[in-house]
Amino acid sequence: MGHLTFNKDELVNLEYSLQREILSTNRAGGYFSTTIIMCNTRKYHGLMVLPLKEFDFENHVLLSSVDESIIQRGQSFNLGIHRYPGNYEPRGHKYIVDFEYEPTAKLTYRVGGVVLLKEIVFVHNEEQLMIRYTLLDAHSPTRLRIKPFLAFRNAHSLSKANMNADTHLKPIVNGVKSKLYPGFPSLHMQLNHKTEFVAAPDWYHNIEYLEEQRRGYEYQEDLLVPGYFEIGIKKGESIILSVSTKEEAPNSLSTKFNAEIKRRPEKDSFETCLINSGNQFIVRKDKKTEMVAGYPWFGRWGRDTFISLPGITLSQNDLKTCKAVIDTLSAEMKDGLFPNVGHSTTTAFNSVDAPLWFFWTIQQFTEKTGDRKQTWTDYGKKMKAILAAYQSGHLPYNIKMHDNGLVYAGDQGVALTWMDAAVGGKPVTAREGYPVEINALWYNAVCFTLSLAKEFNDSKFVKAWEAIPNLVKTNFTESFWIPEQGYLADYVHNNIQNKDVRPNQIFAAALPYSPISDDQKASLLKVVEKELLTPKGLRTLSPQDPKYIGRYEGNQTDRDSAYHQGSVWPWLLGFFVEANLNLYGKAYLSTAKKLTENFKEDMTTHGLCSIAEVYDGDPPQRPSGAISQAWSVSAILRILSLIAKMENLKPIQ
Repeated sequence: MGHLTFNKDELVNLEYSLQREILSTNRAGGYFSTTIIMCNTRKYHGLMVLPLKEFDFENHVLLSSVDESIIQRGQSFNLGIHRYPGNYEPRGHKYIVDFEYEPTAKLTYRVGGVVLLKEIVFVHNEEQLMIRYTLLDAHSPTRLRIKPFLAFRNAHSLSKANMNADTHLKPIVNGVKSKLYPGFPSLHMQLNHKTEFVAAPDWYHNIEYLEEQRRGYEYQEDLLVPGYFEIGIKKGESIILSVSTKEEAPNSLSTKFNAEIKRRPEKDSFETCLINSGNQFIVRKDKKTEMVAGYPWFGRWGRDTFISLPGITLSQNDLKTCKAVIDTLSAEMKDGLFPNVGHSTTTAFNSVDAPLWFFWTIQQFTEKTGDRKQTWTDYGKKMKAILAAYQSGHLPYNIKMHDNGLVYAGDQGVALTWMDAAVGGKPVTAREGYPVEINALWYNAVCFTLSLAKEFNDSKFVKAWEAIPNLVKTNFTESFWIPEQGYLADYVHNNIQNKDVRPNQIFAAALPYSPISDDQKASLLKVVEKELLTPKGLRTLSPQDPKYIGRYEGNQTDRDSAYHQGSVWPWLLGFFVEANLNLYGKAYLSTAKKLTENFKEDMTTHGLCSIAEVYDGDPPQRPSGAISQAWSVSAILRILSLIAKMENLKPIQ
């Protein structure tokens, strides 16, 4: 496919190639990620990164990279590339003549008369990476040297040379296994041909990651090379390197590699790239089905899961996966709240909106199944429990429905909404009081639950709650609407409206049950379009505001300060488009299509075949943050699905 192929001129240009990253997951939480020339620029890059149960399921980089060398007539040509202080060494990228990302990552190297093809696959649902080297051409005896760089460290940290690393190797069939530190799994490195592994443990010092340097973090790392494989390779022959957490059968590697290639999903169009990207967020492991919020550094987030799930699954009519994710996360509901971040001992229940997004996700799921009775049977009890918890006032962080029917949320030094960035321990946008989107979601949740309760004769609940929607609707308009400007306040605290022009108001216009009139929807959408809409999504603050920051860059303090003060988020675009489609119908279709087409160019920038977490508020809206974000991908998939539905077309597939 042309737009997923890069030529030699592009590959040797480091300013170009180092800005393009690839990602492949094993669908069980593990991934490999690096740049298209195999030079790691982030501490999160690596060829085998796995969540480890022994360390609270946090991601750990086991295999950082692999250097290959072509040896002919006593001369060695190293195909690897690393950044060291002041220079790149070796500079193997100069030998790359072609990179292709369909169906998997494939690099072609030319060294004189030698042409070597390198293909990489991360086996689905297993902890095994395979690299296949095929000698396409050679005119004299050729040998291949394969040298692994080991890290064995948390993905958020960096390794340093030390005396504690266990450099001893244990022989296995056609290879060795290594475990640098206690608690980690052993890494089994094997070839599909019989060969010796030459043990020569050595630390490579001060390998640099430029993206970490730009982001203001520590950026130099020491990696251990335990030794190397060296094997002869003939023209037309393939050598396969397997790196796995268990010993593999070498004679089965070739068959397994071919089978995995056939399993790779197509990436031959904008839509199939998005679908492939969406599937990579789904993690199936230990009888649980979860969703990663983004790669390479996010884990599971409750809020992000519920927001992203309909676009990732229901746009593909994948009801089974959608329900599995809902059921996995809802099993962890505690006192009416869902886990926001973390697992096990690190779980935090600090999101006021995650439970309310649960209702929206159930709505989308029910619309697809058409079985409202089953929804009430499966989730009615949880829905009622959440509403009761909000009404009770027993939730932490002052989360409570007040007598006016509106939900209050806020505590000193805590950000409870999706705008949760903090600098120096203080929220950048605390939004204490009545946040606009929380109360729009609250109204939607109460109305949806009541509709099911009435339909299936839950008279006790109906009697207790039937007056609440009108109460919420009346006070929502009185509290949030700014008539002279024609839009909604971002939040209200102590009867004072915060009049910052932010995108949080769009949910009041987009949700199935809305507390505002069509005229109010039309008015606020015009304001949002004028001040917040960009080709890549909605800004988080109007450029007219003195607090606006147009660039998302710099160290963590700088980036967190800009995160919700002007940065553009693609996920918001889904609800903006949906609100307009609901209001204007087919008349808005052409605009909706144009907005999705703006992301086609993103398939070959930043993170290939995916959509970034955030973009600059200022033109030209450069991508930044995570290279692949679930709710960004979900938003575009859902828009495409909404367009197809309105045009009575088949779902995208």
